[in-house]
Amino acid sequence: MRYQLITKDGRAKRAVVTTVHGCIQTPVFMNVGTVGAIKGAVSTDDLRQIGTQVELSNTYHLHVRTGDALIRKFGGLHKFMNWDRPILTDSGGFQVFSLAGMRRIREEGVYFNSHIDGRKIFMGPEESIRIQSNLGSTIAMAFDECPPHPATREYMQASVDRTTRWLERCRLEMERLNSLPDTINRSQLLFGINQGGTFEDIRISHARTIAAMDLDGYAIGGLAVGESHQEMYRILDETVPFLPEEKPTYLMGVGTPANILEAVDRGVDFFDCVYPSRNGRHGHVYTNHGRLNLFNQKYELDARPIEEGCGCPACVSYSRAYIRHLLKAKEMLGMRLCVLHNLYFYNTMMEEIRAAIEAHRYSEYKAQKLWGMAQGPA
Repeated sequence: MRYQLITKDGRAKRAVVTTVHGCIQTPVFMNVGTVGAIKGAVSTDDLRQIGTQVELSNTYHLHVRTGDALIRKFGGLHKFMNWDRPILTDSGGFQVFSLAGMRRIREEGVYFNSHIDGRKIFMGPEESIRIQSNLGSTIAMAFDECPPHPATREYMQASVDRTTRWLERCRLEMERLNSLPDTINRSQLLFGINQGGTFEDIRISHARTIAAMDLDGYAIGGLAVGESHQEMYRILDETVPFLPEEKPTYLMGVGTPANILEAVDRGVDFFDCVYPSRNGRHGHVYTNHGRLNLFNQKYELDARPIEEGCGCPACVSYSRAYIRHLLKAKEMLGMRLCVLHNLYFYNTMMEEIRAAIEAHRYSEYKAQKLWGMAQGPA
């Protein structure tokens, strides 16, 4: 991997990450395809059409359903889903730890029951990395604990210490796997994850520790889990400066357009979130004038596209009234068009962000974008 920092505007970074599966222009929003597909009947051809750079899939979900061993037989996830651009695989840690009541955390890893069929499964750092190696993703995430919010200082410190030990085990296992001749992607990258909840000192100490491990990239996890937006921004303000500027910084699971605009201003490169697809499937679509709900009756006779001037497949060909009709009739095409529009909106916003940083007018762009979205849709 090569991370080339092109320019900065304040703390906002404009960079290019070169990987074995192509270049990633940052800041970037990764489109979430948990089980190797974007929910809403969106194909990989669609993803290319709407400007997707990186697809994100989940280790836990692909392991418990279909299975990483089967995907390996197809030559990895890229070939299995017909995607020739970078893929990031989440380690499965967040999903495992969300199974409260169904799992037991131990030093060796986590014992839990599958949410699909109840079968007993063990996943530790080595197992997570082996699964991700079978998938052959471009970027693998280290296995970590995502602590609950709120948590006591004592619990948080013990959790972070264990996450650090697990990270070292992930690193060693990836080095071993990448040295084997039959590994699908011997150039697989490893990102470590900073944890610490809303405790600034724990976050900073952990950032210093994992930065010294010289990983390929660094993520900030455990945010957007119940704390306020202002708390999240405070933690980013305090933590990001202690992560290597010459490596990618990834804010996991975030978020709204406003969240992304604020986090870019604090030095974050990578983002992912289910909001565009999840909201789209419920008829909620993003525009430069805020979010609108196409189920509302006022759009029943609205011949305009979702957003004037938008180049997505939905806006180029269809009206708000028609898409509303599809949604009301429970036709899958309605969901699909809304998801395509939302992903296109996010991907296009990232293009605008990159251009604004290059032009050294990011503060102006952010203020204008936030103001416009606050006005509400027409």
